[in-house]
Amino acid sequence: MKFPYLWIVPVSLIAVGCSVKTDPLKAEANVSFADDKLVRATAYQEPITGSIDLYEAMARALKYNLDTKVEIMEASLKLREADLVSYSALPKLVAGAGYAGRDEGDPSTPSTRDPNVRTGDLTFSWNVLDFGLSYVRAKQAADQALIQEEMKRRIVNKVIEDVRTAYWRAASYQRLVGRMRALEGRVARALRETRGLSGSGEASPLVALTYERELIEVKREVEQLEGELKVAKSQLAALMNITPGTEFTLSLPKRNNPKLSVPNDLSAMYRIAAANRPEMREVAYRMRINEQEVNAALLDILPGFSVYAGNNYDSNDFITDANWASWGAKVSFNAMKLFALPATNRKIEAEKEVLDARALSVAMAVMTQVHISRARFTHLNKSYSTAAALSNVSHRILNQVRAETKAQKTSEQILIREEMNALVADAKLDMAYADMQNAYANVYASLGVDPFPRGLTTKESVAEISTRMKALWNEGGGAAVIHVSAQTAGIQ
Repeated sequence: MKFPYLWIVPVSLIAVGCSVKTDPLKAEANVSFADDKLVRATAYQEPITGSIDLYEAMARALKYNLDTKVEIMEASLKLREADLVSYSALPKLVAGAGYAGRDEGDPSTPSTRDPNVRTGDLTFSWNVLDFGLSYVRAKQAADQALIQEEMKRRIVNKVIEDVRTAYWRAASYQRLVGRMRALEGRVARALRETRGLSGSGEASPLVALTYERELIEVKREVEQLEGELKVAKSQLAALMNITPGTEFTLSLPKRNNPKLSVPNDLSAMYRIAAANRPEMREVAYRMRINEQEVNAALLDILPGFSVYAGNNYDSNDFITDANWASWGAKVSFNAMKLFALPATNRKIEAEKEVLDARALSVAMAVMTQVHISRARFTHLNKSYSTAAALSNVSHRILNQVRAETKAQKTSEQILIREEMNALVADAKLDMAYADMQNAYANVYASLGVDPFPRGLTTKESVAEISTRMKALWNEGGGAAVIHVSAQTAGIQ
């Protein structure tokens, strides 16, 4: 029996494969996908039960911030990939089965096989060269996982630094918003009265206009400060992964000057930073990966030696034994790879030089950032002291004007102006404090210091994470954190 039209089957399959068309998602599918993600973006989070302090804000950012979650999951994925690569070094155990058939042959020709034959085999094989290359690739994959871990550290540290800045600015807004609202009506009334005095001729037009200008300028400055501080609460909510528009309050701790517990010797700070910064460690791991490429290139040109052994089955009645064992060894060598080795080595050496130059560049950037961050903290600490002095004198003036207004020695307009001046001074004081807190956090970030205890995981509750972070920073302060980081880096 002949099958002259068997060629139609593969041709038909090829035609079907080439006729595949794009299939865009339907509108209903897009809406369903979007709704699902909007719900899940803030789902399964511990509810807010009271005022949020700085350490709870940090804890929520560590546990729920989606950027942090992505980096943690990426690091976990790289570890799984490293585990998977290590399995490629194992020997192979392959099972096979087959079937073969044919139509009737020529009757005058003696046959040496059945028309329908079933075969099977189970073969164990091991290639020494593949084992060596798999071992090298597994070590490189492990280093890639460590690089991802450093990238995770960098993102987490940045998120925590941003939380500290946003928290103090949002706390400033919460502290001042009541006073801002209370003054709005009084300012509007004072402006109307000032314009009325000018129109009635009871006051000099120039004096009235000058006073009106002062009120408007102070009012504008308050509005600008309010705009800057109000955004901070939305930024803090985003960092904690709270649904936009959700109402929450912050605890308002007293302002305390943070004490920078770092070595006075800048060279010691540079050593701590260079040993701890994620960017430095990332380059070090990439250099180690590149070094492994030398071993991989050498293994790739070696002769491949493999051994195998297996059990086989064949249903053909024309052979004596249907079951038999087989074994053997094989050596193979690709001579062309030998000619490519010099070019491969030059490429590896060039990559090594690039990575070394990058390491030097990162080291210089790290030293610069450490120096600038410390200088910035010193400057902002002085700025905060100046802002505190300005706030103090503004309140003293306000108290004096209140007394004179009560004794009818000055006007209500002047009192309102001084209340607004005191409000602006307080807002600037709070913003200076927020900037100083940001600079404080930035010093430790420039040193590569993790702002959370070692061994802390996001599986713990918000309360537990918050408690451990508060204990780390409050009991030993920055000195304890620096000590842990120096020990981790091997610096005594």
